[in-house]
Parts: sequence; C-alpha cells; structure tokens
Amino acid sequence: MSLDPTVRGRIEALLAQNPVVLFMKGVQGAPQCGFSAKASGILDSLGVEYASVNVLADAEIREGIKAFGNWPTIPQLYVRGELVGGSDIITGLMDSGELFPLLGVAAPDRTPPQIRITPAAAEAIRSAMTDADGLALHLSIGPRFEAQFQLAPAAPGDVVSESEGIAVHFDLASAQRARGLEIDWVEDVRGAGLTIRNPNAPAPVKSISVEALRDRLAAGSMTVIDVRPLAARKIAPFSGAHTVMDEASRGHLEAMDKATSIAFLCHHGSSSLQAAEHFRALGFSDVWNIEGGIDAWSQRIDPSVPRY
Repeated sequence: MSLDPTVRGRIEALLAQNPVVLFMKGVQGAPQCGFSAKASGILDSLGVEYASVNVLADAEIREGIKAFGNWPTIPQLYVRGELVGGSDIITGLMDSGELFPLLGVAAPDRTPPQIRITPAAAEAIRSAMTDADGLALHLSIGPRFEAQFQLAPAAPGDVVSESEGIAVHFDLASAQRARGLEIDWVEDVRGAGLTIRNPNAPAPVKSISVEALRDRLAAGSMTVIDVRPLAARKIAPFSGAHTVMDEASRGHLEAMDKATSIAFLCHHGSSSLQAAEHFRALGFSDVWNIEGGIDAWSQRIDPSVPRY
C-alpha cells in the first residue's frame, strides 16, 4: 500500500513532536473500541504522558498509519518514532516488564495483592473449575474498574494471589487495581453469581432530578457541566450556573479538584451519563447525572427553555 507524501509528512510531524503517540479509535479518556481502551488504559495506569490521535476523525491518518508502519490494525503505539505494536503487544510488554524502561517509568510493585474470597464464593469457584484441567482462574480489572473472570492457561507474567485455597491470576495492571478486593457469592431475586467489592474503585455515578439540581444550584454546592454540542446549547441554553465541556475546556475540567461535586447535562441524560462515567474513572468521587437532561429542566423547572 503506497502512502501519500503529504500524509507521511503529517505522521512524521506527529511523531517528531511527541515522544509517545497512540493512534487509536477515540481519544485519551474516551476510547471507542475495546482494543484502544486496553492500550490507553495501560498508558494511563502508568501515568505516561502521551499524544492520542483519533483515527476515526481522520480517514487519511487512519489508512496512512497502517501503511506507514506496515501494521494493519488499530491501535498502534509509537515511542520515540518507533512502532511498538498494538494492544496485545503492549499488554505482553507490560506483563513481562519490558514496557517500563521503554517508556522511562518505574516498574510497579509485583507483590500479589491481598484479596479475600468468601467460603461461599470459593465453593462455587471450585465447582465451576471441576473440569478445567490445565486452566487457571484469571481476573482482569480494567481502567474503569470493570471486572471480568476468565479460565485460561497460566502465563509467566501473571501475578497470583490466593484465598480460601483458590489461586487468582492477574495481569500486572489488574494487580495494582485489585488490592483489598473481596469476591463473594450472592443469591437474590436477580439470581446467583459472583460479586466483587473493590475498595479502589471510585464511587458510582449517582442520578439527580432536576428539582434536586435546582436546590443544589441555589445552595452553590454543585458544578454543572453541559456536554451538548454548541448547536444544541444555542437552541436551548441551560439557565442555571454551569460550564460547558468541549475540546478547549476538557483538560481544565479534568484537572479540577477530584472532590468537586459535578453533575453532567445533555439532551435526555444518555450522553451525560457517558461523560459522568469518564470523570468517575478519572477519580472524581462525587459525580452525578442529571435525569432527563435539559428536556426535563425545560418541562419541570424553566419552561422558557425551548424544547427540541
């Protein structure tokens, strides 16, 4: 595949200006595919400064970077102008320890995390693994603290913790997020299954009604962040005190005090929930989503705000 000289020049300029570049689907903090989320999550967990290039927003770069490094998939990590690889290679280098000197960061503690498995959970796990000869129980904990169990062969880079006679295998990034977690077996009206309580996970996003929001704004105890596009904000301006989130303001907002009470606003409450989850993953501890969005505000609080 030939590469247009202009596109090659753009890529070379990006690599020259940034020691670490991740070509991904989405951007840092808001990946738009699982592989990009895995790669950016590893870099985020290491505190590495890197430039993220959203290939979904630039078709020339999306196709050009594949030809540039003769690598057919996205994401792609470059360090000091050299191609490292995609998410599987990044994960492998992370687990082997080779990624840390490459990025110039100290290797994290490989001490197995202290975990607790309740007797009920241990009994259920042993029963499920009766025919799992040669397989180990793996638990991955992603950058947003989403947890997933898997039966797979043990790998040399695994960090292994044990409780109630059950060995749990973690990749290195997951091990750092697993310290102090508890695995339990719960049976209720929804059914039965394993549950995880992780003290490292930020508090969940909470919902707030427009009536409660009005009161919090009157008390000056909440910051509202409007995530709607400019066109929508012009049609129906939010009448309460607020700020907006766009490319220019994102960095400033993400740098706020993590204890700030923040509530996210969109049209009906869906896009705002995604933004709220992103800030929750960044470590903000008091995050709210406004139920019904600006539409509910217009109907129940301020009828002067146009509906659309």
